[in-house]
Amino acid sequence: METSLQIGNIAGIPVKIHWSFLLVIPLFAWIIGSQIVLTTQLITILFGVPIDVTLIEAGFNPYILGTVIALGLFFGVFVHEVAHSLIAKAKGIKIHSITLLILGGVSQMEEVVPDPKVELPMALAGPLTSLAIGIICSALVYVFPTLPDPAVAGVLVFTFGYLGILNVLLFAFNLLPAFPMDGGRVLRAWLARRMPLSRATKIAADVGRAFAVIFGIFGFLMLNPILIIIAFFIYIGANQEATFLRYYILLQDVTVADAMSNSVSTVEPTTPLPRLLELMYETKHLGFPVVERGNLVGIVTLSDLHKVSPIDREAMQVRDVMTPNPITLPPSAPLIDALRIMTAQGIGRIPVVEGDTLVGIVTRTDLLRVMELREKG
Repeated sequence: METSLQIGNIAGIPVKIHWSFLLVIPLFAWIIGSQIVLTTQLITILFGVPIDVTLIEAGFNPYILGTVIALGLFFGVFVHEVAHSLIAKAKGIKIHSITLLILGGVSQMEEVVPDPKVELPMALAGPLTSLAIGIICSALVYVFPTLPDPAVAGVLVFTFGYLGILNVLLFAFNLLPAFPMDGGRVLRAWLARRMPLSRATKIAADVGRAFAVIFGIFGFLMLNPILIIIAFFIYIGANQEATFLRYYILLQDVTVADAMSNSVSTVEPTTPLPRLLELMYETKHLGFPVVERGNLVGIVTLSDLHKVSPIDREAMQVRDVMTPNPITLPPSAPLIDALRIMTAQGIGRIPVVEGDTLVGIVTRTDLLRVMELREKG
């Protein structure tokens, strides 16, 4: 199921909103609105500018202002991600999309082995953009008091003062060396100039996991669910990044032809499902390419069988449950491409086709076997 809605494009990059983003805006609006008096006092102290609260505290205005500030914060997060993406794109990295999520934004980039010369400016671009937004908003705080209407000036000082503080905090938070956050990527890029990339990634990931544990402990002690969620995502992200790089290094210079099985068991579209199940038991294979008149027309797996009740299977054929037009790879494709596809699509096998001829199949087991051999070799 598609969980994000595309709302536009910028510089050729699709911009999406995740469904979780629609939940966090009213939540942030309520939090900001319910703390309006305390926050007004804080802004007055920090900026040394008096704030007329006549309009700010009237009726539902605190929650309206909360909504405006929440949207302003996420616009800043969006610009932060655009800065990352534009630098990456200028360095030749393909950007698939920018998505606004419950905890901020994420740029989905092409997975490549990071180059410290590219990663450093790319990682710094986002936080520095947030800092620039924070400074601009803070500077405007000193402009609005000159307006003739003190109540309107108070609303503008409160709004831009709040956004100035939030964006400066966003800058500082993102520069924490908690990999895979921006600060963690800056740390890795700096370390990678002095040691192998794999070791730099391990150190940065370990630091990120340490920060995640600290955030998690503080979150539990302070009963702060946001910190706990952040800790969870940092910990998982650090593990995933370190694992991806390990896989990439192990599979470097390996092609699909080096890992695939040349002997491929196939079935026809007219094969009855009971016979298909028998073949799975006989061959110990959990999936088969479906071939008709020498042409690959689909792939069928055990999970496809499980979608049909045992009673219904008696009257059905492979063509009724198979996945038509499956993803294929040529023998010359890098094996890391197979790993990317399997991970992204949640599949366990990919037919290998040369021209129009099925010449093999590569499975998740084949990938793991190659990685184990190279790691021990």
